[in-house]
Order: sequence, then structure tokens, then C-alpha cells
Amino acid sequence: MAMKKKKEKPQPFAAETKDQRYAGTFEVLVPVEGRVRPLRAAMQFKSQKAAEDWIHSPEGVDTIEKMVAEHAE
Repeated sequence: MAMKKKKEKPQPFAAETKDQRYAGTFEVLVPVEGRVRPLRAAMQFKSQKAAEDWIHSPEGVDTIEKMVAEHAE
């Protein structure tokens, strides 16, 4: 019998920007427990890779932690 994985919290991810003013760019979305829509980092990136790299950068980690903490208050 296989062991079930522990439920992990959703991780931030990069997605194509839906706002037509920024067509062709990518943004970072941060899922938050108890919220239907994810939070959106207020930045645009030229590529999905650039957005994903930012998520794992010291600046990105810090910004994402602050966003989640502010929402929890």
C-alpha cells in the first residue's frame, strides 16, 4: 500500500498576464489559504522563466512572504 503525500500548501507560480495593457508579459500569482483568487505580485516579466527566477530570488521570496503575511492580518 502506497503512502499518501502530505497535503502541501500551493506554491507561487508564473502565468501569462491577462491584463491586455501588459499583453505578452508574465506575472507572479501567490495562492493564499482562504482566498478564492491568488494574490498578484505587482510586477510584469518579459518571460515565464524570468518570473519563475524571481519567485526563487531573495527579493521574490521576501516579497511573497510579506504579501502572505499582510493578507493574514
